[in-house]
Amino acid sequence: MNQPPVSIALEKLNIPHQIFRHETPADSFEKAASDRGQRPSQIVRTILFRVTEDEFALALVAGPGQISWKILRKLLGKSRITMATEEEVLAVTGYRIGTVGPFGLLRPVRMFIETGVLQEEEVSIGSGMRDTAVIIKSADLKKALGNVDVVELFE
Repeated sequence: MNQPPVSIALEKLNIPHQIFRHETPADSFEKAASDRGQRPSQIVRTILFRVTEDEFALALVAGPGQISWKILRKLLGKSRITMATEEEVLAVTGYRIGTVGPFGLLRPVRMFIETGVLQEEEVSIGSGMRDTAVIIKSADLKKALGNVDVVELFE
């Protein structure tokens, strides 16, 4: 089987991780977590937002909680932001919605990690491939991302 692009990017950074392949589609947080032997709070969503016509930001959020638009707008210094469209996600990240991970992106974007991500010892992130995840220690995730903003994104 092909190695996921996020795993390739992590190998180049010498970051330890594991690849997890689902035997059946993971169509919910609960199923994804159960298949991986994790809790829903360990599943990290990587969400792309359009800040301006040509500026994007990525938020890594643990679990199914909803990001506060008010907090995100304040962090970005904008009164209006939107979620990126399916086409924008593919153009900016190189990945389809549901597979996005924070590594191996097609272009640089500002990133935020929600504080809850780092409260878990181990998390799962998108791998760039359907029904495949990358399992990584949260400390290694932060190390690999480098100088990234750790913020509270929930009210």
